[in-house]
Amino acid sequence: MRQLGGLDGRLKVKGDMRVSALVAVIMVIHVIASVGLIAFVLLHSGKGTGVSSMFSGVMPTTASGTGIIEKNLDRITLVLVGVFTVTLLLLMVLYRPGV
Repeated sequence: MRQLGGLDGRLKVKGDMRVSALVAVIMVIHVIASVGLIAFVLLHSGKGTGVSSMFSGVMPTTASGTGIIEKNLDRITLVLVGVFTVTLLLLMVLYRPGV
């Protein structure tokens, strides 16, 4: 039976530093959530500007005055905030550099 990385089941990342496969996967998810969070926050509108105002002629607004696109953008951003927070806490607990 062949093990990936080494005898202790860890992946070699840089120099002498070794990271478990779980921590490596969490790091990748964290980076994707970080980049996505930056992108979706930048897509949000100020007052009367943003993604929903580009499509204001195409998409009608709901009763509350917020467009459907803007509501979906809010939901996606909140999901990314949740993923970012969970991966941040997991990395704080699991990642031990140099150990």
